[in-house]
Order: sequence, then structure tokens, then C-alpha cells
Amino acid sequence: MESVANCYLPVTLTPHQNLPKQNMAATLLFPLDQIDRSKTLCDKAEIDRYLPQSGQMRMIDRVIWLSELGTSAFGERIIRDDEFWVEGHIPGRPIFPGVLMIEAAAQLCSIAHTRLGRTTGFLGFTRCDDVVFRGQVVPGDHFYLLSKEVSYNVRRFVSQTQGIVNDKLVFEATITGMAI
Repeated sequence: MESVANCYLPVTLTPHQNLPKQNMAATLLFPLDQIDRSKTLCDKAEIDRYLPQSGQMRMIDRVIWLSELGTSAFGERIIRDDEFWVEGHIPGRPIFPGVLMIEAAAQLCSIAHTRLGRTTGFLGFTRCDDVVFRGQVVPGDHFYLLSKEVSYNVRRFVSQTQGIVNDKLVFEATITGMAI
């Protein structure tokens, strides 16, 4: 038994070998060497056509590239030191919240999916699976996002997503979205 403030809590230790294995990303979802990061496919005005999120909840600054089929996308979010979360997450050492990384990835997926013309209206995300945070994102960073559609039907889509900073993988998740 382990004591916490005079409370006794039963503790069962699980050996590491019994824990589920994390899916480790061997490679990025698609090669980036042929993508010109200085180009912009969708600026903020164009993104307004695809996303209802605005103001502080807009997590994508621009879309840089879409695959020929439109099922893969590459976008950017520049992390600023005047954002709403900086003062409180974490005071003196601001770290871009993981939940906002997920939101940024979901917004990129929504843009790519909507641009395909398959859906009109609002796309909300319904699931996040296999989420792994591999590094920190801080003010001053260029947070690049990758998305790749895994499956699609009339009501929902599933995309793999990744985030990179300084060409290092810092985040990945599988995101499911649907028309609401």
C-alpha cells in the first residue's frame, strides 16, 4: 500500500512488458523534400472559406501543399509569444498545449477534406487515436502539420496526422472527423 496524505490507496504494479506497445513512426507520412515551404496554396482568406474557426481558435496560418488527389496536406502554424495560452501554459516556460496540436491537425484535415468538395457544412472531429507527443512546441517555432487520408465515406473520414518542428517529429495522431 502507498500512503498519500494519510490515505491508503491500493496500488497494483504492472510490469512494462504487459503494457501495450506504442506505434513508433518510422517515417513521415510523405516526403517533404519536394515541397517548397515558401509557397502558399491557401492563405488566411482562403482558409476562411473552409473553416468556421476564427480568432484565437484558428490553428492553421496557411496551407502550403495538397497532393494531386487532395488527400494529403501540408500546413503551417507559426507559434507566437502573444497567444492566449502563453501566460498560463506553463508560466515562465510556455509550451504549446497538446490539445491545440490536435485541433491544428484536425483543422488541416478539415480543409483538405472540404476542398475535395465531398462535404458541405461543418466538419467536426469525433475521435483522436494513437496520439503521441514526441517533443515540445514553443513560441517562435514554425509548427508544420502533415495529414494523410486513410479512409473516407459519406459521413466520416479518418486521417493520419503528424507535426514537425525543425524537421523533427513532435506529434502524431489519427483523427476521425464527420459532417455535423
